[in-house]
Amino acid sequence: MSQMPRLPGVAACPTCEEPLESGDNFCGVCGADLASAAPDAADAAVAADRPAPPVNGAARARRQEPEDYPLPAPAPAPPAAAAGPAGPDVPAASDIPVAWDVPDAPDAPDVPDGPGAPTTDPRAAAPGEQPTPDTPAAPGTPGTPGIGPNTDASSGRRLCAACREGTIDQDGYCDSCGHAQPRDRDHMERELAGVAAASDRGLRHHRNEDAFAVSSAALPDGSPAVLAVVCDGVSSATRPDDASAAAARAAGQSLLAALPRGAHPQTAMNEAIVAASEAVNSLAAEAGGAGAHDEAHQRQQNAPACTIVSAVVTSGILTVGWIGDSRAYWVPDDRSASPARLTEDDSWAAQMVAAGLMSEAEAYADERAHAITGWLGADAYELEPHTASYKPDQPGVVVVCTDGLWNYAESAQDMARALPQDARARPMHSARVLVGHALEGGGHDNVTVAVLPFPAEPGGAGSG
Repeated sequence: MSQMPRLPGVAACPTCEEPLESGDNFCGVCGADLASAAPDAADAAVAADRPAPPVNGAARARRQEPEDYPLPAPAPAPPAAAAGPAGPDVPAASDIPVAWDVPDAPDAPDVPDGPGAPTTDPRAAAPGEQPTPDTPAAPGTPGTPGIGPNTDASSGRRLCAACREGTIDQDGYCDSCGHAQPRDRDHMERELAGVAAASDRGLRHHRNEDAFAVSSAALPDGSPAVLAVVCDGVSSATRPDDASAAAARAAGQSLLAALPRGAHPQTAMNEAIVAASEAVNSLAAEAGGAGAHDEAHQRQQNAPACTIVSAVVTSGILTVGWIGDSRAYWVPDDRSASPARLTEDDSWAAQMVAAGLMSEAEAYADERAHAITGWLGADAYELEPHTASYKPDQPGVVVVCTDGLWNYAESAQDMARALPQDARARPMHSARVLVGHALEGGGHDNVTVAVLPFPAEPGGAGSG
């Protein structure tokens, strides 16, 4: 979510530009010998602060967000459950039956676990990071950076993700070029019937702090419901990767429990965000009860925190919920129709625009633009989940993503242009293309995206 702090005296690897700790003799990512190839101190400082060049050689330009196309009026929802506070935009009534039989309990969503490492930067943020399913990354698309490794047909060993020629030894290094291979959470993919998600560490961060959960369930009337949760860890907080994983898992499990019971998707979404908040708060409680740090030290630490955005797609209703600056977009199959952004950021820039103090272009050009004003965490000001339901009048897809993607496709029109035309039929392929779009644009942040075809159909969409 925020840029990682750069310590005094830290240089970058002259081969892969990975940030290095003082005293390192070898790069931990590519294995380069630093003693024989290290630049002088001045050159190292310049290289450490230089953004990774875009894959296609084009510099990223800041775009102004145009007005979004209004979808049909939101469908009303019943009063939010008493389990937690509801946002001001949660409707008070429902036009959908709720007296349905309870089906068998669904399986838990696929969300990764990962150890966290504390950072001490202030909360003010820049781009974010991502989640992990419990299945390995699928083979990547040739020519698209950041996609998982392939396998050598003759030996059965993985091919190097860097040179694509050598194979990987037992220590995790290429036997040809010597590059260290990505960790499991560096790139993750997951596809189910009707939904696909992909997450990548990006080109500048040392780990992936995003998390996602994707799953599907049968509603009491037998119709399908498909869901995706995307969480972006706040890098300036402690354990951001644990926070995003805990939030994604809790929200996914909450939705899977509520939807088959007949809860309106908007009410279920509100409850899921409350559950995610409680899961992240518990991480701070664990740290506080451990007694490993004195009170003065704990005051200097930011509690684990993340943003959240989620979507539920049924046969007739599209529902989104969020806190923070991760986003959801609507892209219709008919590209002559206008796409739309379905969420409003909880950020400094959005507040300035809403208050009429700055134009959108001015606000998002400011260095404070990405400082978030809403998040999940024990030190959040107040829990105010945002939810909304829509009834699109044509087929399309919902794109749910972190700012690691939308920084390179900010407006709804930009996102529609980056999305393949056959996105509804090939959600996994589309998720990979969008991750590649962010990496080719510079990959300055973790990138996570889920693609959900609308309407949800029995049997789901095809494989990517």
